[in-house]
Amino acid sequence: MTAEAPQGRVTRLLFMGGHSLADGFRLIGFEIVADPDAAQVNRVLRDLHRGRESAFVIVDDEIMEWDVPMLSQLRREGGRIIVISLPPLETFPPKLTSDVAARLQKLFGAGSLSTGETT
Repeated sequence: MTAEAPQGRVTRLLFMGGHSLADGFRLIGFEIVADPDAAQVNRVLRDLHRGRESAFVIVDDEIMEWDVPMLSQLRREGGRIIVISLPPLETFPPKLTSDVAARLQKLFGAGSLSTGETT
């Protein structure tokens, strides 16, 4: 699925992570890459970056911890490709570990989200 972005650009919606979650994301219109390895994650992100595409990418929390050069670069740069992580569903309350979650916690206060970070 794609979403219309400003200036007529199309934003790709992409999920990369475990097979158990992939079907749910597929049902709501995301492109999926199920059970990727680090090289595959790097390749997909590199292709998005080189193609100057806009994308909203959700990855398993585990993938966010991998040593993936393009993932690190995109998280530093921000911009057209937004990457967030999805915590394990069995964790309650969920611990959000993405940069976005940390920013939201700063905006709304320490009690609003559990980010897994200590302040």
